[in-house]
Amino acid sequence: MAQEINAETYVKLIAAELTINTSNVRNTIKLLDDGATVPFISRYRKELTGGLDEVKIGEIKDLYAKYQEVEARRQTILKTISEQDKLTPELERQITSTWDMTKLEDLYLPYKPKRKTRAAKAKENGLEPLATKILLGNLRDVEAEAEKYLNDNVPTAEDALQGARDIIAEMVSEDNNTRDIVRLAFKNTAQLKTKVVKGKETEGDKFSDYFNLAESMSRMPAHRLLAIRRAENEGIIKVQVAPRDKDSAVSRIERNYARSQSSRNSAEQIKLAIDDAYDRLLEPSIETEYNAQTKYEADTEAIRVFRDNLRQLLLAAPLGEQRVLALDPGFRTGCKVVCLDQHGSLLYHTVIYPHPPKADPEGSLQTLRLLIKKYNIEAVAIGNGTASRETEEIARRIDPSGKLRIFVVSEDGASIYSASKVARDEFPNEDVTVRGAVSIGRRLMDPLAELVKIDPKSIGVGQYQHDVDQTRLKNALDEVVVSCVNSVGVDVNTASKELLTYVSGLGPQLAQNIVDYRAENGAFTSRAQLKKVPRLGAKAYEQCAGFLRIRDAENPLDNSAVHPEAYPIVQQMAKDTKCSVKDLICSGEKRKAIDIRRYVSDTIGLPTLTDIMQELEKPGRDPREQLEEFRFADGINTIDDLQTGMRLPGIVTNITAFGAFVDIGVHQDGLVHISAVSNTFVKDINSVLKLHQHVKVTVIDIDRKRNRISLSMKD
Repeated sequence: MAQEINAETYVKLIAAELTINTSNVRNTIKLLDDGATVPFISRYRKELTGGLDEVKIGEIKDLYAKYQEVEARRQTILKTISEQDKLTPELERQITSTWDMTKLEDLYLPYKPKRKTRAAKAKENGLEPLATKILLGNLRDVEAEAEKYLNDNVPTAEDALQGARDIIAEMVSEDNNTRDIVRLAFKNTAQLKTKVVKGKETEGDKFSDYFNLAESMSRMPAHRLLAIRRAENEGIIKVQVAPRDKDSAVSRIERNYARSQSSRNSAEQIKLAIDDAYDRLLEPSIETEYNAQTKYEADTEAIRVFRDNLRQLLLAAPLGEQRVLALDPGFRTGCKVVCLDQHGSLLYHTVIYPHPPKADPEGSLQTLRLLIKKYNIEAVAIGNGTASRETEEIARRIDPSGKLRIFVVSEDGASIYSASKVARDEFPNEDVTVRGAVSIGRRLMDPLAELVKIDPKSIGVGQYQHDVDQTRLKNALDEVVVSCVNSVGVDVNTASKELLTYVSGLGPQLAQNIVDYRAENGAFTSRAQLKKVPRLGAKAYEQCAGFLRIRDAENPLDNSAVHPEAYPIVQQMAKDTKCSVKDLICSGEKRKAIDIRRYVSDTIGLPTLTDIMQELEKPGRDPREQLEEFRFADGINTIDDLQTGMRLPGIVTNITAFGAFVDIGVHQDGLVHISAVSNTFVKDINSVLKLHQHVKVTVIDIDRKRNRISLSMKD
């Protein structure tokens, strides 16, 4: 039996598929095997990878895992067939030469243990020789030949022929060339047809567009396929997928089994067996496979949309360290008010009742003005849920001069956080309403730091996120969070356990250990002090140190993205320039005098040195944009205030493959279909729009019954 392959084979396969230099792939795989994270490799090992970014390193990681999975399956298949004493040299060659999992399973199919089939029963009844003779095609009289195989279990010639055809049908269905013919038919001509389940018309009204649909699968967008599959899973519709031209596929299969010397009787039996194989075995099997494949591809697209949106959301512009008053709006239960200091700590909370039924706007205004003065509030955050617009109108009366900055903040997932263990641990003596208001305020100050406490699926920026493979979705979204956290960097002295968890090389346990050490010993004063944290060993320190920041540290490099392993180089630069490291950071003239080529070594090259110089220019720089205020149109508070033709300001709240959802301040986001995003053709909506972008839209249709608003961004 074939031996398992070595690592170099993986390197060559991945390099060929991604068109990347083999040495860069080899070094990346070695780093991954040694426990390095993707952010660490892309940021601090550019010399070894040839400057590969996170996307390419992630692709290498995924392909490496995929090929390892194929190899593990190959070894299992070889072992199973070998134990059956059926592993011929040619079969072994075919199995060991493929890296396609589907092809591998096709080769294994005839030898795969299976439940008792009609063909297996026919073989037990001694009909395999008859099937072989029919396939060879040299029988003049198949009925007469069939008479020779009669027994207690095979009473008639027709029973014998039926059993022989069952054997032939299974052989045909398990032939990988035959299966490829049917796969190609599905790929090129598959059509999806739906039919509403009788009596489900009213219950499934939201799926009415899919009640009686016939559409080519090649033209079906991912979001529509996921919607159809959801309707099917909910029992609203029945779905069938099949090639439009079955006869063409069957004819191709028949040609593969035609024999020039075949008798007419043999040919007829073979044709009957092939027809049966197609209808009973091949089409159902390939349909299942094809449905799984198209679902996987639709999931991939939906996950891509979610990843892109989540990245934009996590990297949304932060207000920064300012004192914030946050309002969680409500009517009957009032508006919960919390005051937070510049670090997000809760200072005070209360409830005001500016809206009906209590309707005390003046008293509420007086309370807000007193709190803003008492706690030196610099900005106001208002949740965008129920009573948001009405509360915003009250808040804008606080400071007639307009100097007080007021922001409307997305509440998506805030209720999830407020009821979570994380929130209970943070505020054990407060109820969910206080926790939710605190979350709204913190989201304004630092969206990334607050949103990492919530399951990404609950943030509300996905497309059919509950219909896709949940394991794939979780892994993909976790990768995005890790990427965002490490690209921004984390203040080790203020970060929560949840934020630290996503730092390269840490994880939940080490994050908790850092928080515990901080609580017992006070704030960290240097990165080197991290080595004293229990269980944070050399490898973890190497992976995390560059992404952790320590403000006001004695060494200014501890508040930068310069990795501690590169400190000696910066110190040598300062020495050669006859100044301190701090002076080097402060003086552009001194940095310009440095020729970084002098500091190239066997371990650090120009890419890392260039990064170091950029970091010295703006140590600990935040890659996120500056936050801008936004204001909805006055007097437009509900869908009833809208009229077609209105031109309104809005904020992009979600982006999908088919369009973007825009908040125009009426408690119901409107949809800008991708065809209405621009006057010119838009293939990828992400090339035109991003989350939280401020846009101007025109109301083109209002469906008040279904609470739907259609918008356009065209001039």
